[in-house]
Amino acid sequence: MIELLRSNDVVLLSWVGVYLRDAGIESMLLDRHIAVTEGSIGAFKQRVMVLDEDLDAARALLTDAGIDAET
Repeated sequence: MIELLRSNDVVLLSWVGVYLRDAGIESMLLDRHIAVTEGSIGAFKQRVMVLDEDLDAARALLTDAGIDAET
């Protein structure tokens, strides 16, 4: 798996997960527990991971939706 997006925005992370799933792209959210453990102060960003072969399609979907997957 490879990182698609890193963010502290829980709404964005949730939306991206659903958006990818609806497009048939499997994703996984990493670092959720460390973000909660540190008190959700934003020191640790959560990462959305996708399969290597889905990276280009996932980036294209996010770009079409106006989300910059590079940040």
